[in-house]
Amino acid sequence: MDFSEFLSTPITWWAAMFAVLSVLAGWIASRFAKRGVTAFLDRVPNVSPSVVRAAGRFTQYTLILLGIGIALAFLGANVQPLLAIVIFVLVVVVLVLRGVADNFAASVIIQSRKQILVGEEITVEGPDGKPLTGIIVEFNSRTVVFETIDGRTAHVPNSKMLGETFTNNSRHGARRSEVQVRVERAGTPVEDLVSAVTDAAASVTGIQNPESINVLVVAVSPERFTGRVQYWHDPQDGVGVTSRVVRAVSGLLAERGWEGTVTSDPGTPPLVPSEAV
Repeated sequence: MDFSEFLSTPITWWAAMFAVLSVLAGWIASRFAKRGVTAFLDRVPNVSPSVVRAAGRFTQYTLILLGIGIALAFLGANVQPLLAIVIFVLVVVVLVLRGVADNFAASVIIQSRKQILVGEEITVEGPDGKPLTGIIVEFNSRTVVFETIDGRTAHVPNSKMLGETFTNNSRHGARRSEVQVRVERAGTPVEDLVSAVTDAAASVTGIQNPESINVLVVAVSPERFTGRVQYWHDPQDGVGVTSRVVRAVSGLLAERGWEGTVTSDPGTPPLVPSEAV
């Protein structure tokens, strides 16, 4: 194939000069663009060096090819087939890297807003629909990594963290938990029961501000008292503190000779018999 057939117009000195300038401009712009992208990504936490290099090279080569394409256009070349190939390749790249790009962009937003930090405890929806709770150990360009309280390691895509609901359990430095107490009253005044349960919970190690312990009276009958003991603790020590509260209040019931139960997982409240007609 004759090279002259590839050109739609004769080459002039002006066209040649603009073609050379286009190539030079594309090359210079690619160098500055590569440095800018690299400098920006270096400021993003937990982005691997390989990702930074790949993004910089992709930007550089794109601008170089753009300069070459403009130069060919100045020379009168038919660049439509070349543009069609470039567009096709870009579409394929976008489709292949769409998930990676979404997670990377979400990672930048999450870490710049600082909605969650390493060392904080979060709760997200697990793959089986049940909530997963754990402590964040790592951010990367694809996922948020956290360890659950039972020793599992979970990887949540950044796009899911940005687009769905999650709970940060550590941001305020304290978390409230509660246990349910059901006691056979045997004539004991409700105020005495509340006071005794409050004192027992306040003696537990790990309770924050023991004076803020609150006993909510849920149900009272001549035979039975039901209440919820609410207390504050460190967000990452909820299980341990709750266990100690259950033991302390259970010990109180045994010491006083009161029949009852203490549980951190309240069941269905007992039914109240209907009044006789």
